[in-house]
Amino acid sequence: MTEPGLKDIWVYLSASPLMGLTITLVAYGLAFRLYQRSNGHPLANPVVTSVLLLIGLLLATGTPYSDYFEGGQFVHFLLGPATVALAVPLYQQLSRLRQLWLPVAISLVAGVVIAATSSIGLARLFGGSLEIQMSLAPKSATAPVAMGISEKIGGLPSLTAVLVVTTGIIGAVLGTKLFEWVRVRDDAARGIAMGVAAHGIGTARAFQVNNQMGAFSGLAMALSAFATALVVPWLVDLMETWLPV
Repeated sequence: MTEPGLKDIWVYLSASPLMGLTITLVAYGLAFRLYQRSNGHPLANPVVTSVLLLIGLLLATGTPYSDYFEGGQFVHFLLGPATVALAVPLYQQLSRLRQLWLPVAISLVAGVVIAATSSIGLARLFGGSLEIQMSLAPKSATAPVAMGISEKIGGLPSLTAVLVVTTGIIGAVLGTKLFEWVRVRDDAARGIAMGVAAHGIGTARAFQVNNQMGAFSGLAMALSAFATALVVPWLVDLMETWLPV
């Protein structure tokens, strides 16, 4: 009787939905250990590292993403409760929020408008198609909202999802260093900027810094998604009227 090889064992294990969940948790555990070993260096962000580990593993084993997601969807499901749980640290910062409601509102509107117009403008400048422009417009909102907006305004939801994740990763990696360079030290201001620009992944990074920054980032992430849904379709119509392709 022939002994099963490593490939045969992997095929057997990958047939179980729990395999996707297990490798997700293991990949993040290894990535977080690396992040700790690097003394919290932004380039060692555990979200980035774990994504790279998972991509490498799926490519090396020839595992289709759909098979992996049968188990990975359990982690995906927890995004909802995790988002709701952001209300707890935000409630702890309620007194500070009451003092800053006007700057927060102005920052949210400015962030949404600048993110959308700059994305569309740069895509046009470099010859991007209309579909690409519309896919880029809502990229600074959280993924489910951004994909819905993209579909409504004529973009490609799948491309928008990739752009949203890329935006979040770049924001999480570069955000804290950028704040140091421009000498922004207030945790509320840094959290709002991170939440508007880098949504969920940026918010996770903000919580790694401290609870106040994470709380304001979570608030900005939620409110900017709402503002994006209201502002971007109107903004796109306005730009198409005054700046036709």
